[in-house]
Amino acid sequence: MNCVERFAGHVLEAEEADERPVWLEHGTTYVYIKYNNLYIMAVTQRNSNAAMILLFLYRLVEVLKDYFRELEEESIRDNFVITYELMDEMMDFGYPQISEAKILREYITQEAHKLEVVKPPMAVTNAVSWRSEGIKHRKNEIFLDVVERLNLLVAANGTLLRSEILGSLKMRSYLSGMPELKLGLNDKLLFEATGRRTGGRGMSKGKAVEMEDIKFHQCVRLARFENDRTISFIPPDGEFELMSYRLNTQVKPLIWIEAVVEPHSHSRIEYMIKAKSQFKQRSTANNVEIVIPVPSDADTPSFKTSIGTVKYAPERDAIVWSIKQFHGGKEYLMRAHFGLPSVSNEEDKKDKPPITVKFEIPYFTVSGIQVRYLKIIEKSGYQALPWVRYITQNGDYQLRMG
Repeated sequence: MNCVERFAGHVLEAEEADERPVWLEHGTTYVYIKYNNLYIMAVTQRNSNAAMILLFLYRLVEVLKDYFRELEEESIRDNFVITYELMDEMMDFGYPQISEAKILREYITQEAHKLEVVKPPMAVTNAVSWRSEGIKHRKNEIFLDVVERLNLLVAANGTLLRSEILGSLKMRSYLSGMPELKLGLNDKLLFEATGRRTGGRGMSKGKAVEMEDIKFHQCVRLARFENDRTISFIPPDGEFELMSYRLNTQVKPLIWIEAVVEPHSHSRIEYMIKAKSQFKQRSTANNVEIVIPVPSDADTPSFKTSIGTVKYAPERDAIVWSIKQFHGGKEYLMRAHFGLPSVSNEEDKKDKPPITVKFEIPYFTVSGIQVRYLKIIEKSGYQALPWVRYITQNGDYQLRMG
C-alpha cells in the first residue's frame, strides 16, 4: 500500500474531532491541510520540521489560488500541467525554494508550456527571493498604513468584559532597484516576540503597552530586530503586510452607547439611545453605524435624532443609526418609538442581542503606536517619498443591553 492509499484510508476512518494534521505510520510522517474539498499532503521519512512543512503547504495553496482564482478539485484537473510545474519550481528534492507567486509568474504562465530551457529569474539565485532585480518606477513612493481594529465587549452594567487591539502595518511599495528600508517605532510599545521585554528609556514609567503575537513578513531581518529592535527590510514590489500584532489591554470604549428601553404594556415600546465619543476633540470618527436590536414583531416606527439618520431594518430586527462624522468629545441622543401587537414575559426573558457599532477614525491609533522614521536607502541615491497614515476601525465591537 502506497502513501496516498494509506492517507486516504486514514482520512476515511478518522472521526472529524480526531483529525490531526500530523501523524506517524510505518516510519513515514504525514503532514496535511484541508482547503475546500481538497487535501494537500506532504510526507517525510526524516525528523523534519513539521511547522515548516505546514507553512509550505499553506504557501502552496496561496500560489495556486493566485494562478487559478478559485482552488478546488476542478481547477486542479483543468490545470494539472501548471500545477506540476509550480510544485516542481517551489520544491527541489524536498527542499522549499520559491514561494512567491510574483516571482513564479515571471517564467510560469498559463499559456502553453514552451519546451526551451527557461532562464531562472534573478530572484531565484539571489538571497532576496521575494523581489526581482531591475524593477523601475517613474515615481518612487512608498505608502505605510498603520491600521488598528478594536474588539470590545461591554456588559449591560457597563463593565468592560473584553478589549483587544489587532494591529497591522500594511505597505504599498513602488520603489526602483533594490532598496533597503529602516522603520523605527516609538518607545510606547514593548515587543514580546522572544519572551523577553526590551525597550527604550521611557518604558519604566508604566505607560508602555505589551505587544503579543507579532508576525513579520519574510523580508524583515529578524536577527537585526532581535538585537536592536530595528525593523530593517528589502520590500517586495506592490502591496504586502509588513507586520501584524495583538495588544491585550484595557481600552476605554471609543464610542460609548447607553440604551434605555421602556416597554408599555401590550401596546408600544420606546428607546432612548445616547451615543458619546470618548476620544480627543481633534479626532473624528467617520461613517459611524450604531445597530440597536428591537423585537421581531415591532411595527409603526418613528424616530427623532439630534444628528445623522435613523432607519428601521426589519430584516435585521434592528434600528440603524448612521452618523457621517462623529467628532471627539461629543454626545448625541436618539429616540425611537415602536408599536407592538403584544408584549409577553417570554419575550422579556430572551437573551437580547448586543448593540454593535461600526466606525473608522483616521489619523488616530488606540495603542499610541507611531512611526518615528522610515528611511529609504538605495545605491543609486534617488529621492523617494514615504507616506504614513494611521487608521482605527471597529472590530467585533459590542455593548450588551440591560
